[in-house]
Amino acid sequence: MGTNPGKTRGRAVLRAAALLACALAAGTAGAALYKWTDANGRVVYSDQAPTGNVRFEIVGGAPPPDNPNAVREMANKDAELKKLQRERADAATKAEKSRGDAQRRADICSQARAAVRMYQNENEALHRINEKGERVVLDDAERRHRLGEQQKLVGEYCPG
Repeated sequence: MGTNPGKTRGRAVLRAAALLACALAAGTAGAALYKWTDANGRVVYSDQAPTGNVRFEIVGGAPPPDNPNAVREMANKDAELKKLQRERADAATKAEKSRGDAQRRADICSQARAAVRMYQNENEALHRINEKGERVVLDDAERRHRLGEQQKLVGEYCPG
């Protein structure tokens, strides 16, 4: 049996395509961009990792050599990232404050509702302490006044 020239040519084309793909992959594999802060506090970008015990980040592929604004664009992207991080931190702080405010409102609501029930229970004598430190029974007018104050708090701090 002889060899088929079409098959041989097809295999050669496949081998060539595989070699080309490997060459392209190898060419882009080492194209990393490193970012670190030097001893003077300056941010440095390079296509080579820093030497010594320096913390660095890999921030992406190397900029194309024909782009004169690559460093400026990278710095702008870094500034945008920092802005986004600040905005997220601000949003988290605002959300935490909102949760704290909601908890405070819920506590006031709960206390006001309990006070309303207490002032509405006319079978229980309520006392206050006067300026001499003595216990004085609340009269009906003061009880109604305090009940009104607590009902106002319920209206303001309790949902629906």
